[in-house]
Amino acid sequence: MKVLMHCVYFPPEVGGLESHVFYLCRALVHRGHDVHVVTSRSQPGLSAYEIVEGVHVWRSWLPGRNTAGWAAHAFSSMPRFLTLAQTADVLHAQDIAAVLPCMFAQKVGRAPIVTTYHSSHFLKRSGSPFWRPTFKRFLEAADHNLAASVEIAAVGAAIAPTAHVEPLTNGVDTNIFQRVAPGLVPLAEGRFRLIVPRRLFVKNGVEIFVRALPDILRHVDVDTVVVGDGPERGRLQSLASELGIADRIFFLGARANAEMPALLSSADLAVFPSLMEATSVAALECMSCGLPVAASRVGGLPEIIDDGVGALFETNDPASLARVVVNLLKSRQLGTLGAEARRRVVERWSNERLADRHVEIYEKVISQRSTA
Repeated sequence: MKVLMHCVYFPPEVGGLESHVFYLCRALVHRGHDVHVVTSRSQPGLSAYEIVEGVHVWRSWLPGRNTAGWAAHAFSSMPRFLTLAQTADVLHAQDIAAVLPCMFAQKVGRAPIVTTYHSSHFLKRSGSPFWRPTFKRFLEAADHNLAASVEIAAVGAAIAPTAHVEPLTNGVDTNIFQRVAPGLVPLAEGRFRLIVPRRLFVKNGVEIFVRALPDILRHVDVDTVVVGDGPERGRLQSLASELGIADRIFFLGARANAEMPALLSSADLAVFPSLMEATSVAALECMSCGLPVAASRVGGLPEIIDDGVGALFETNDPASLARVVVNLLKSRQLGTLGAEARRRVVERWSNERLADRHVEIYEKVISQRSTA
């Protein structure tokens, strides 16, 4: 079948959504499907068209990384998207800004629409007098709605009671994300390494971790690496200096997805101090690499993390974060927790299982629309 996806960002952009869409598309290509992605020219030098591991990638204008920019991109992408939609078997909107192009395209080619709602943007806007009726129209227009967490699915169902919303956790390529040779120099005996794979935006809560680190260091000898970049970086580095911990926290900046297994394999524990979160692809990638996870009790994180693979701490609470991290590091159970984390991802959240479910959904909505 020909699958046409719309997604505002795509690799080489780094992030959970980008990883999800790329690995899903690649898995569909491996199953023999013709996959096209319409996305944005989000970085200088990117081609308007290229084939990436069998996936046809079409890029158009993106004026800014904000609501207005995403809307402008949705409209600028429509000529290409409508042309491709004429021969598509199914249209898949990956998050909010992608739905409108799919709705217009359906009038051209009559292909069914599948939508996936991934992020906190949906949750934050769900109570808005403008966005709530807009989301209702979007949800009702789709032939099948997916949500990256139970929380997002519940909110979607409350907005549009007649539209079924299926919670489907994002997947991980477990062949790529597995324990490999460490990418960082080993630490001295008795010192632990924490890793915080978070883009540096307020919602990801890295400030909460920085404020907790002095308390952690009073009980356990640790170094921390933060993998990710964003507008908060300068402020967080200044905060670390003010707290006297600049020599124990290292900001590595954004790293390519291919580098992550070696970086994750260098750590003892991953920490996700999120203030808002769907089901975190980055947390699943850590778990797939056999790394236990400590995370905020927020959004979709409790759906994948419990005391069998790590622990949860209270959101926006440095003391709770420090207490949980210290207890985990002192437990002498990190290896056992990491092994169980890997087992669960392979069993429940592998990209292969995710791709299989998408094919089932695509075939179902294509069949339903052809007989309607």
